[in-house]
Amino acid sequence: MALTTREKFVSFINNRWLVFVAAMWIQSCAGIGYLFGSISPVIKSSLNYNQKELARLGVAKDLGDSVGFIAGYLSEMLPLWAALLVGAVQNLVGYGWVWLIVTGRAPILPLWAMCILIFVGNNGETYFNTASLVSGVQNFPKSRGPVVGILKGFAGLGGAMLSQIYTVINSPEPASLIFMVAVAPAVVVIPLMFFIRPVGGHRQIRPSDGASFTFIYGVCILLAVYLMAVMLIEDLVVVSHNVITTFTIVLFFILLTPVLIPIMTSFFSDSNGPADTVEEPLVAKREDQDPGLQTPDLILSEVEDEKPRDVDLLPASERHKRIAHLQAQLMQAAAEGAVRVKGRRGPHRGEDFTLTQALVKADFWLIFFSLLLGGGSGLTVIDNLGQMSQSLGYDNTHVFVSMISIWNFLGRISGGYFSELVVRDYAYPRPVALAVAQMVMAVGHVCFAFGWPGAMYIGTLL
Repeated sequence: MALTTREKFVSFINNRWLVFVAAMWIQSCAGIGYLFGSISPVIKSSLNYNQKELARLGVAKDLGDSVGFIAGYLSEMLPLWAALLVGAVQNLVGYGWVWLIVTGRAPILPLWAMCILIFVGNNGETYFNTASLVSGVQNFPKSRGPVVGILKGFAGLGGAMLSQIYTVINSPEPASLIFMVAVAPAVVVIPLMFFIRPVGGHRQIRPSDGASFTFIYGVCILLAVYLMAVMLIEDLVVVSHNVITTFTIVLFFILLTPVLIPIMTSFFSDSNGPADTVEEPLVAKREDQDPGLQTPDLILSEVEDEKPRDVDLLPASERHKRIAHLQAQLMQAAAEGAVRVKGRRGPHRGEDFTLTQALVKADFWLIFFSLLLGGGSGLTVIDNLGQMSQSLGYDNTHVFVSMISIWNFLGRISGGYFSELVVRDYAYPRPVALAVAQMVMAVGHVCFAFGWPGAMYIGTLL
């Protein structure tokens, strides 16, 4: 039965792809920390800081970007739009005050107070990340790897996009970049914050979802290639302001392209009713199973507890068969009273955890320490990229900030894609992919350390 225009509009508002696209746009403002390499020379010259004092501001920036448990805790207590609003206000207050100080509109504060302002401003990113990732994971429970990779990728690309917008502004005042860092996230987040919410995405699975993800990946690659080409043209060739404005308009057009997916699935698909979507079960149903026999959550918990350890190492088809067979045996035994199904002690892998439940899991601490020890060196490079490029004789530091943002973006979306393949098809743990990425990053740091010709280009790539 065909839906009315009002019903189609309601379907569009509650479409999980619309939430995902809005989260992508918000995440494009969640990478303002990558611009610290561009704004740090302005802060250093305006406030007469030495390199040691500037490094302390960089540490405060990194702490603000890393201390995300407050955002996670508030996201459990408040709706996601409220968490986004808190992040936008923090970003505006923190970086806005820094801009007032740098431009002489506010009195200069001690270094410790400047560190607090940088911390507060950059901590707003954690609210954007938390709200976007929570909504994405809840709405796409079977595609968590690609969703997280794309969303985190847009956070990495934010630095390149904001640099291009700053080029269009063409302000003679260097501190105007700090003003844009303070204002731009609030301008984007506040109009979109009510779209970021769970919408029952597990009930909106469509046969076209694979093609939709392919389209999103295509847009991501196009966006990265386009930004790289624009950056190189503007760096190597003298172009007029009208051409730069045209480049930026095309950039916004590419950013708006993904919204075609929720528009097509809501307004132009053949059917938008329940028959067009399926709810994917956690465990595949057996063809010979009694239709009236329901699978309670407790049985699924027993399957997780009783399955042999080597089952996860089997190919996907064989693994599903073994789990379905074990499930049927447990259900039969429970029906006959041969076993007693015990209550669940907590969520299992792949399910939603509260912060308290995650803190007692070894998986959480494994990923925590991997990121803590492996990501610190990368943040150090990003924080000091402006000074590194100047020491090697490069005048335009924005080029390398944009380059590292673009390569970071491509690395994140490919990391999400390939880590999903590693888990789903080869049953290797995700930390294996993380270790490989950190080894590649170490090679890039060696290039920076030796300062070879072209080291800045190779290092930002790796």
